[in-house]
Order: sequence, then C-alpha cells, then structure tokens
Amino acid sequence: MIKALLAGLLSVLLSAGLALSASLDGEETYELLFRDGTLDSVDRDAALIYRRTVSNQLKPETAERDTGQIALTFKDDASDMAHLEFRQDQKHRAMGVFPANVGNPMIMVFYESAVRDMAESAGGSPFYIRNRVKDALIQPAEVETGETIVDGEPITTQTVRLRPFEEDPNRDRMRGFGDLVLSVTVSEDVPGWYVKLVAEALPEVGGEAVYRSEMVFDRLEGTQ
Repeated sequence: MIKALLAGLLSVLLSAGLALSASLDGEETYELLFRDGTLDSVDRDAALIYRRTVSNQLKPETAERDTGQIALTFKDDASDMAHLEFRQDQKHRAMGVFPANVGNPMIMVFYESAVRDMAESAGGSPFYIRNRVKDALIQPAEVETGETIVDGEPITTQTVRLRPFEEDPNRDRMRGFGDLVLSVTVSEDVPGWYVKLVAEALPEVGGEAVYRSEMVFDRLEGTQ
C-alpha cells in the first residue's frame, strides 16, 4: 500500500512538471552513467538508432559533418559484439566494435565526441580535456527525476549533469567551453538505457550556445 501511494505521488509530481532531485556520491554517479548490462535485453536481430545533431559557432562547418544517425547493431555470430556506424544520407562509416556484455558504448562515443570537438574548436590538449571529463564522471552529482515521451508514451527518466571545467583555473581561455555541461538522461523504459546525451556550452549571460551536441534515442528497428 505504501509503495503504491509513493508511486502515485511520484506520478502526480511528474505530471505536474515538478522534477525531483537526489544526491549521488562519486561511485553512484559512475554506476548510473556506465551501467552494466544495458544491452542484455536488446534482441541481437535489432538495431538501436540514435540521432546526433551538432551546432558549433567556433567551427560551423563541423555541424554538417557531424550531424547524422548512429546505428548500434550486432553481427550474426557468437562474438556478441556491438558495432557502431555513423550514417549520413547514403554514406556509412564504421565507428568501432565493443563488447556488448559490458554495456552500451554510446556513453563513450558521447564523451569522446565532446572531448574531440572541444579540442578541435577551442584548442588545448585533448589529453587534458579528457582527464578533466574523466574526473567529473566519478564526482558527486545531483540526479533529477523527470518525465518525457518516447513512442507516444510517457516514461520516467533520470538526468545527471556534469560541469567538468566549472572550477578549472584555465576556463577563461577555453573560448566558452569552460561552461560546458554534459547532460545524460537515462530510463529503464528505453532500449539501451540512454534517452538523450547532450554536451552544451552556453554563455553565462544567455544567448546561443557556443557548442551543442545532442544524441537522442530515435527508435529500435529490425535488421532482418
């Protein structure tokens, strides 16, 4: 009875547009972001399709280059490896092969893309940027419970936001990327766990983002 009442209260709060937040320690932050087994329930004859959309004021030409679809598929063999492919119109480019039993490699694609794009756009060492991002992944964070619509149905989500350069002594030289926010939204109700992954550098006083990369779960489709 108590669980039912709490579930009902949560539903009312979410439907009213109120977000609930809780604190995570560093280990909990990492475990939520890099959750094990997120591909275990995905049919090996299916494909997870994500949409990536990029805008970049510092290097506008990269927006067209990097905007497209990312497909996660499995080969018809016993290897149980997840294959990632970037698709743009009729052009397909392999992005890598990853052990499917570890989890969904989209989280690594997301962070590595943000590191690469920041280094390419703002300059600086990709090793330094990557280390700051890796450190943020194991720091305490707030997780926000909310709701979104997928395939016409409401689902409950959790969102973690990380600010890897918030206290960085070099942030003023990062051409706006010092304000970079990495936002990961996950849900039990979405195949592959990740609903939306957003890297965004917004100016402190408002206006258009210096940089924004959004990867959104689009659909689950059959490969046969």
